[in-house]
Amino acid sequence: MPLTTGVIASARNKHIEFSDIPELDDAFWRDAELVEPDTSEQVTMRLKRSVLDFFKETGKGLSDEN
Repeated sequence: MPLTTGVIASARNKHIEFSDIPELDDAFWRDAELVEPDTSEQVTMRLKRSVLDFFKETGKGLSDEN
């Protein structure tokens, strides 16, 4: 059976093999630091068409559909 997101979501802990996962002891956490993700925020702004066209030409993932 292929591992789809549905199969993974329906898996129960009793069916998962944990024996090869090491315990996370105090030594593991001693030097750990919390790293907050730099999240994106959607904003609306008005730009001149020439400015928008410039970024569409040079940027990755920008199109009229966005």
